[in-house]
Amino acid sequence: MRSIWKGSISFGLVSIPVKLYSATEERDVSFHQVHRDDGGRIRYKRVCQLDGEEVQYSDIAKGYELPSGEVVVLTDDDFADLPLTTSRSIDVLEFVPLEQVDPIYFAKSYYLEPEGAGAKPYVLLRQALEQSGRVALVKIALRQRETLATLRVRDGVFVLEMMLWPDEIREPSFGFLDDDVEIRQPELAMAQSLIDTLSGDFQPEQYSDNYREALQSLIEAKVAGREVVAPAEPVADSGTVVDLMAALRASVEAAKQGRGEATSAPATAKPPKKAAATKAPAKKAAKKAPAKKAAGKRTSASAPKKTTAKRANARKSA
Repeated sequence: MRSIWKGSISFGLVSIPVKLYSATEERDVSFHQVHRDDGGRIRYKRVCQLDGEEVQYSDIAKGYELPSGEVVVLTDDDFADLPLTTSRSIDVLEFVPLEQVDPIYFAKSYYLEPEGAGAKPYVLLRQALEQSGRVALVKIALRQRETLATLRVRDGVFVLEMMLWPDEIREPSFGFLDDDVEIRQPELAMAQSLIDTLSGDFQPEQYSDNYREALQSLIEAKVAGREVVAPAEPVADSGTVVDLMAALRASVEAAKQGRGEATSAPATAKPPKKAAATKAPAKKAAKKAPAKKAAGKRTSASAPKKTTAKRANARKSA
């Protein structure tokens, strides 16, 4: 990994020199825009819309457009004069419980590595932070942008979680929040049963990006010159739930079958265990009854065929 920033963690009179690394990377398949006929790369020119002339990169500045349509031009010198007190430091503001920080604030993660003589104070702060059960709320300026962040420990390394400012979080102003939606207790019990059935420990390694894998296979097939067979598309869901209880019950049954468990979902508002003990035999009996009736129908349906056959033989002998 290559460091993208150097500075120091500053709290009280302690200063810890550190280097910053990106903790994550996207594994998406990247593409270039090319000419369909010959595969040539498509290039774009920076052209001024007023005079139509191509502009050199050194002559490009940042512009802030006003509501009136006028533009305020800002140069590199203007940005250099802005007061960024945390330009080379990670200032610890306070230590807070992690559960009080809503994950919606988190934007991007970075690793911090101690530099030079900063190893001992780095480990000291790491151990003290782990024992406190809290995270450090800090402020940092990165790429000419000052932001809040949290400092926590993961696998013995400080992780800097860049955060959004409170006014950057949108309010969920949706109409259904004002509606009085009635939820029945049996529906709630069935939904809770579904959650219990699908509960488990977080193991992210068991999941994969199926679309990216299929896309990579498609590219490899193109390179090899083989025929590519497109998989069948799944049937689109209409999104309409006719019977909420039936849908929840079916989801519980499907989840249990996927895990190899016995499929006996609760059908009443009673606790899941009691409902399974009292209602499961009744369900099995209900399922067997139609099977017997169906067998009876098949027997009666086949009887006329045998009678007809006997009559035909009698006529031939006559």
